[in-house]
Amino acid sequence: MLDRWIDTASAVTGVFLVMGMGGLARHLRWFSKEVDRSLASFTSYVLMPSLYFSRIINDQSLSVHLDAWYPAVLGFLCAILGVGFAWGTARTLGGRFGLESDSQQRTFGLTAGIHNYGYIALPLAEIFYPDCVVPLMIHNVGVDMALWSAGLYVISGKGLSKSWKRIVFSPPLVAVALAVLIKQLGLVDWVPSPIQQATGKLGQCSVPMGLVLSGAILYDYFGKRTWGQTFRVLSLAIPVRMLLLPCSILAIAHWGTSSEALKQVLLIQAAMPAATFPIVMTRLYEQDVKTAWVVVVGTSLLSLVTIPLWMVFGAAWLF
Repeated sequence: MLDRWIDTASAVTGVFLVMGMGGLARHLRWFSKEVDRSLASFTSYVLMPSLYFSRIINDQSLSVHLDAWYPAVLGFLCAILGVGFAWGTARTLGGRFGLESDSQQRTFGLTAGIHNYGYIALPLAEIFYPDCVVPLMIHNVGVDMALWSAGLYVISGKGLSKSWKRIVFSPPLVAVALAVLIKQLGLVDWVPSPIQQATGKLGQCSVPMGLVLSGAILYDYFGKRTWGQTFRVLSLAIPVRMLLLPCSILAIAHWGTSSEALKQVLLIQAAMPAATFPIVMTRLYEQDVKTAWVVVVGTSLLSLVTIPLWMVFGAAWLF
């Protein structure tokens, strides 16, 4: 078990070093804030969909039946559970932990509720559980749908009237739906080789680019927080994001599926810290960016220790 922990800790450190390079590039002004939006859009609209499409159509184990969408259902449910629980906790107990305003509580609900389901999870899945990579991608589509529905409602206070099109026509969802349809109809051989090569090469860039962007965004908020209040917020964020929600996801993995690959997906997701993208959403909807920064940075730094622990002890329980 010690060897397993060391291997996991080494892999996690490598992932965070890539994020660190994004922060270093920002510090040295190689990577300006002006390019963030364009690179983030290119990653979300081109690179990640290319990765999903390429991996799914080339995966030999993917079911051609509707149960191929079950990972997305669980991803949606886990994210809804996370956001609802974190927001409810902030509204109930937040005043004791420095979350006094509605804006701070909404921000906490989104950032503590949504785990880092892509940029950290994918490289770890590639290293430890390669067979679960495609189910992980389909799972992530469900988390995306929860992010732009329940997550958007929490951070903005608005309903789905303006976001349903973004959910239905999001490039990752379109890429996954198209790839699964091609698999179901047995048309993989009809996909032109240049398209397969192009999506494969673009997809290889997606995770490194996402990690570098995340590191640059996190760097922007260093030094912008009063540390006394930071520890108060973290004292609530850590048990919510790093203890209670992982336990709930592992419980779903244990009783919600018999698929070993899907159990592996949920194990990795349970170990994840808060996602970085909610910082962007918080800034977009003019909520409390400082609270978002505290939750994301604090849980991300702590996850250098907790990810290996959850993956080792969670695996011992599930498998």
